[in-house]
Amino acid sequence: LLTAVLCVCVCVCVCVCVCVCVCVRVCVRACARARVSQLSVHRGQLQAASGFLHQAVVLAHQTHNNQAIIYTYSLVTFDLSPDDNAVIEMSLKLATIYAEQNKAELAEHGFRFCMESLEAKLEKHKELLGEEKETRLLLGLCLDSRARYRASTLHLKQAGQDYQDALNICRQEQGETHPQTLVLMSDLATILDLQGHHDDALALVQQAVDLSRSVGHPDLHVLLGNMAGILLHTGERGSKIKASSVRFYQEALGLARQAGDQEAVDRIQEGLKEVKKRRNQERKEEEEAAAAQ
Repeated sequence: LLTAVLCVCVCVCVCVCVCVCVCVRVCVRACARARVSQLSVHRGQLQAASGFLHQAVVLAHQTHNNQAIIYTYSLVTFDLSPDDNAVIEMSLKLATIYAEQNKAELAEHGFRFCMESLEAKLEKHKELLGEEKETRLLLGLCLDSRARYRASTLHLKQAGQDYQDALNICRQEQGETHPQTLVLMSDLATILDLQGHHDDALALVQQAVDLSRSVGHPDLHVLLGNMAGILLHTGERGSKIKASSVRFYQEALGLARQAGDQEAVDRIQEGLKEVKKRRNQERKEEEEAAAAQ
């Protein structure tokens, strides 16, 4: 038995070592590609440099190695203007990485750099209409990303303002029924709901759902699930409201399963459990009140 246990332990250790070696090798490959890219630049082989650098970025992302990602991004942007949209887009990705790592100061600095750079660029190049749309859409993406970060840190007022600004840009540039516009409407409704503005949240998400139905939005199930949850919050009591919430949850569940969106399925099922829990709690309170009379 002891021999068997030792064999298992050895096998596990070997597997771990193999995994570590593979990860190290891939990271080394990413850095090596980046260095080859630099060498190609020095030799004037710009096309080859671009190819090697692209491979380095891909390898860095495959290993989820944030240090490698940051390093390769710094090389990608070395010959670009600081306000180039490509530079700002990469800065946004880095800010998002810092946000995921809970490095608040670096994340806030990154988001602020993106916003200020884009706003200054829009003010400076008002006459460049073709580029202005692309830049405004990137600003909307930055606002959306910062809103999600601020919501995760419970800075709801600031998150709501960012979502509203992003929504305004998306409406102007993409139209009222664009998929991203509808998602932003739903996200803003979530923030309003968390702030206790349940009626405003319900009106906004209802509008998003209605527009989504009219255009066949691929994420209708997500919007329906959000509306069901918000509807549940508009009245702590009331069987009619809860019945409507269940109906939307069930519709969302069917669509989520059709779409193969397991994350949404799990979230919707949690919502249905919450409805059931509230119903049982209310029934218990009513029985206790009746018994006390």
